[in-house]
Amino acid sequence: MTFRSLIAGALAIVAVHAWAAPPEKDDAGRVIGLKGPVQRVFPAGPPASLDLYVAAPDKMIGWTRGTKPKEPTFIPEKYLALPLLGRLTGRGGDANLEDVLKEKPDLVLDVGDLGATYVSLADRVAQQTGIPYALMDGSLAATPTTLQKLGALMDVDTDALARYAADTLTTIHDRAAHIADADRRHVYLARGPKGLETDKAGSINGQSVEFVGAINVAAVPLEGGNLMDVSMEQVLAWQPDTIIAYDPQFFASVWTDPLWQKVKAVQQRRVYLVPGQPFRWVDEPPAANRLIGLRWLAKLLYPALYPEDMRDEVRRFYELFYHQAPSAEQVDALLAAAAPPK
Repeated sequence: MTFRSLIAGALAIVAVHAWAAPPEKDDAGRVIGLKGPVQRVFPAGPPASLDLYVAAPDKMIGWTRGTKPKEPTFIPEKYLALPLLGRLTGRGGDANLEDVLKEKPDLVLDVGDLGATYVSLADRVAQQTGIPYALMDGSLAATPTTLQKLGALMDVDTDALARYAADTLTTIHDRAAHIADADRRHVYLARGPKGLETDKAGSINGQSVEFVGAINVAAVPLEGGNLMDVSMEQVLAWQPDTIIAYDPQFFASVWTDPLWQKVKAVQQRRVYLVPGQPFRWVDEPPAANRLIGLRWLAKLLYPALYPEDMRDEVRRFYELFYHQAPSAEQVDALLAAAAPPK
């Protein structure tokens, strides 16, 4: 299926309000087996926690560890007050089946990778608890359809969310097609306080870079996971012209670190900090938060292609997806903190 047919199909489903008819199977082809209306949902991991908040905040049992916002600035207080749950999926999964049963959910929800490991977990939890478990596609291109299906599962209207997602993906996909190979930015995604962990090209974590038409310099096999530790020598060999930093400590130190002074991106002052409130815009987790990250990253890398005012985009996204409109001062502060120091 082509990208355009995927988005066209998503919009067609929105047009007929598919959210009123719950799907029988999840995106892994498993029978979900809903037993009635869904009122209480247990998120299995951080992407599910965030997408659940976006689509149906009133049906959340609580936040998954690692996802709950620390600052009340951009999230209504009644949702911040929800309890912190463990997580079933990924590294550091600390929730057990007793934790799930104790919460008495109508549905366990996971959003992300559809691989065998996650299918096996879904089957095991569903079989041992008797609670329906839905595993939904967390890839960037599937975002509109995933938002629709979440609405269908929980009988909420996610039309506006799906339309925003489809419009964002289509706009950026079409504009990226006009970028000449010679003009494509070479980007390094710097994780951690030293900046020496990165997202591999083609990984679910780093999809945004390639989607906007840039090149992720970490073009290595995905075997062994989506993330990798790298040496300073490797970064110097890659010589990215742009660095996208996740960690404020690294972002603050990179300008004076003598080793990083040898990297083209630092020399050209093209290092940017991913905005992180209430959720990081590019990843952490890889969920609907990436939509505003796509618009920010695309405008950052290719400003001539994106004349839209980023402040307007941020206000629009936050009000629709995070259920609270930010002030002009809050938006300005978010964007200013991401820019290189003067």
